[in-house]
Amino acid sequence: MTKDMTKGSPMKLILGFSIPLFFGFLFQQLYSLVDTVIVGRFLGTDNLAAVGATGSINFLIIGFCMGVCSGFSIPLSHKFGAGDHEGLRKYAANCVWLAICFAVVLTLVTTLLTRQILVWMRTPENIIDRSYAYIWVIFLGIPVTFLYNMTSGVIRALGDSRTPVIFLVMSSFLNVGLDLFFIVSLQAGVQGAAWATVISQGVSGVCCLLFMVKKFEILRIRKEEWKPDRHLMRVLCGMGIPMGLQYSVTAIGSVILQSATNTLGSDAVAAVTASGRISGFLACPFEALGSTMATYGGQNVGAGKLHRIRQGLRACIRLGAGYAVIALLIILFGSRPLATLFLDVSETAVIDNVRLLLIFNTAFYFPLSLVNIIRFLIQGMGFPTFAILAGVFEMIARALAGFLLVPLFGFTGVAMGNPIAWVLADAFLIPAYFHVRKTLEAKLAKSGSGEVQS
Repeated sequence: MTKDMTKGSPMKLILGFSIPLFFGFLFQQLYSLVDTVIVGRFLGTDNLAAVGATGSINFLIIGFCMGVCSGFSIPLSHKFGAGDHEGLRKYAANCVWLAICFAVVLTLVTTLLTRQILVWMRTPENIIDRSYAYIWVIFLGIPVTFLYNMTSGVIRALGDSRTPVIFLVMSSFLNVGLDLFFIVSLQAGVQGAAWATVISQGVSGVCCLLFMVKKFEILRIRKEEWKPDRHLMRVLCGMGIPMGLQYSVTAIGSVILQSATNTLGSDAVAAVTASGRISGFLACPFEALGSTMATYGGQNVGAGKLHRIRQGLRACIRLGAGYAVIALLIILFGSRPLATLFLDVSETAVIDNVRLLLIFNTAFYFPLSLVNIIRFLIQGMGFPTFAILAGVFEMIARALAGFLLVPLFGFTGVAMGNPIAWVLADAFLIPAYFHVRKTLEAKLAKSGSGEVQS
C-alpha cells in the first residue's frame, strides 16, 4: 500500500500520486459546495452571506489545524524515504499526543471567542447571529478535523494517496444527505449545515484511522514506542507549527480583506462566498500538486536524491501551467452558469460581481500554481519557516487591498486582493527554493552522502 517516490519517472509518479489527491480535494470542497448550494437555495441570500462571512476566520483556524497536520507528516516521509521504520513509528506515536493537545486547546479557545471574533470582523448585524451559529459548530468539530487530516497525512507520507480519497468520497455523499436532512427536514438552518460537515468529516477520519491501524504493518506501534519523546515532539512542532502558522498568517490578510468586504453589505459578502466556492473547486489541482510535492520532496530528501527534486519540480510546473490555461477558459465561458448554482438568476448584480472575482483570480492561476508547488516542496524538503515568510507576503498584499483598494475601488478592490498576494508570494518563494537547494547540496556534499547531481 506504500509508494516509494525516490525511484522511477518523476512525471509519472507525480501524476499517479496527485490524481487521487485531486479527487480528495475535490470532494473536500464538496463539503463547502453542498452547504453553500443548499443554504443559498433553501435559506436565501442572507443565510448564504452568513456562511460566507465566516470564510476567512474558518480558514484562519481550520487552516492552522490542517497545516499542523501536514507538517507533522513530513518527518514521517523522511523516515520512510530513509527506510527507518522504527523511527517512523516513534514519530507517529508522538504525532498522536501532539494532535490531542492541539485539538483540545484550539477547541476551547475558539468556541469561547467565536462571537467576539465576528464582532471584530464587523460582520453585518443582519447576519451575525446566523454566522455565529454556523462557525461555532465548525469550531466545536476541530477534534475531528485533526483526526482526518492527521491520519490521512500519515497515510500519504507512506505514499498512499488513494485510500483517504475513498473515505472522503463516502463522507461527501453522507454530507449531502445530512445537509438535506438537517436543513430541509429538521429546519435547522445554517447550524444544520455545520453539523452535517462535522459529522461527515468525523466519519472519514475514523475510517482512515481504522484502515491505517489494520493495513500498515510498519505503523503498528509497540508499547515502548508510545512513550512521549521531547526531542521528537520538538522536531514535529518545528515542522507542524510553522506550516500551521503559514495558513494562519495568510488567513490574517484574508480576515482583513473579509472585514473590508463586510462593509460593502451582505450582497458583496454573498458574491465573495459564491465565487470562493467555485474557486475552491477550480484550485483543487494546485492543492493536489502542492501536497504531492511535499511528499515527493520529503522522501527524496530522506534518500539524499536532490537531483530528482529538480526533475519533479519541472514536471509539476508544466502540469500547473497547462491547467491554469484550462481554468481560465472555463471561467471566461462558464462563470455565469456556475454562479447561478448558488444564486437566483434575478440576482444580476451579485452574479456580475461573482464573474468579476472569478476572472481576476483565474487570470493569475499560474502564479497560484507556483505558490502551491514551490511552498509545499520547500516544506517537504525540511524548511517550513520559509512558508511562514511567504504567508507574510500574502498577508501584506491582502491587508493592503482591504485597507486601501476596497475603499478606493469598491468591489474591484476585493477582486485585486488574491492576485497581488500570489505574485508577491512567488517573488519570495522562487529565490527561496534555490537557497534551500544550495543549502541541502552543501550539507550532503559535506557529509559525503546522497546524490546531488542535476
